[in-house]
Amino acid sequence: MKDFVDGTAYSNEQGNRARKLFAAVVLAALDDAIADDKKYGNGPEQIARWARSRDGREVLSCAGIDPSERVVSGLMDFVAKGVRTSVALSREESERRNASMLHLDAA
Repeated sequence: MKDFVDGTAYSNEQGNRARKLFAAVVLAALDDAIADDKKYGNGPEQIARWARSRDGREVLSCAGIDPSERVVSGLMDFVAKGVRTSVALSREESERRNASMLHLDAA
């Protein structure tokens, strides 16, 4: 029984690593589309074309993201804003920390 639990935990950990890897590919695709948008003005169309492609849908699914049209429009909106993913993620993290500090101060 212990071997089964260890094997399941190992498989779950491997799955989480794979999801993170595919999520990094999605972030890289977003950054590439933002760069295309700044250079050529076609970033939202590029990310939409990628997300609707067979490979794009596969990568999104493997990252744990539903490859629906709602997601495609969200990706297009993100690219249109022109904020690099690293900046957006760090800003989101700092906002979350600030919000949690406000909750602690109010308590």
